[in-house]
Amino acid sequence: MRQLLALPEVPDIVIVDNASTDDTVTIASKEFPQARLIRLRENIGAAARNIGVEAVRTPYVAFCDDDSWWAPGSLEKAAEVFEAYPRVAALCARILLGPQNREDPICRVLADSPLPSDGLPGRSLLGFIACATIVRRRPYLDAGGYEQKFFVGGEEELLSLDLVSNGWRVVYLPELTVHHHPSPQRDNPGRQVIVIRNSLWVSWLRLPLRSALRETLRTCHSAKNPRILLKAVGNAARELPWVWRKRKVLAPETLRLYHLLHQ
Repeated sequence: MRQLLALPEVPDIVIVDNASTDDTVTIASKEFPQARLIRLRENIGAAARNIGVEAVRTPYVAFCDDDSWWAPGSLEKAAEVFEAYPRVAALCARILLGPQNREDPICRVLADSPLPSDGLPGRSLLGFIACATIVRRRPYLDAGGYEQKFFVGGEEELLSLDLVSNGWRVVYLPELTVHHHPSPQRDNPGRQVIVIRNSLWVSWLRLPLRSALRETLRTCHSAKNPRILLKAVGNAARELPWVWRKRKVLAPETLRLYHLLHQ
């Protein structure tokens, strides 16, 4: 928070407390009165970001988690890019890990995206990293934001696909920088179950049946722990009625990009 308050852009800051049970609210209220604090009664995972976006009226919103912050100048640069490229809905930044400022390996994956990027300020994407992304508020809300059922773990893919299917573009822009100090305990078995479950849901919610079956098999084959996979598949299957109600196949052009990315 102190890094955000020191930014030269002097951004408005909204803290959404996800029903914490420690002293987070007391500390935030006392030490950071400049920030607007919204306290939730239940932990709704990634969907808490939706509450923050709904609470502001700025055209652009930069996300931070409790272990990340934006580098000086990145917010101003993002605003300039949004103004120059009116069909870009989300910009994903370069991520520097820990006190060593080591570049996150995911940055190379994003930079090597095979998707067509002509006329864009950076590489075209069909996904992003939530804590390193700045969005246009209106397209984000029109796409529904983060799905609450996904909780936390791979929740970005569905939103990214929906943004692109709605005619927007998602771009990797390494000129923007985010510092990220993730906990070493974040990749626990419970989170792995959620990530696999959410990957299955994305396939079932947005892909034609044949493609959904292919991606389901791919996800299952890539799982390294059979016990975790079995639990994830069970959790995903229990929500099939919800999946069927919410199922909406991607627009043809977005589907073409999806197949290009996953070929």
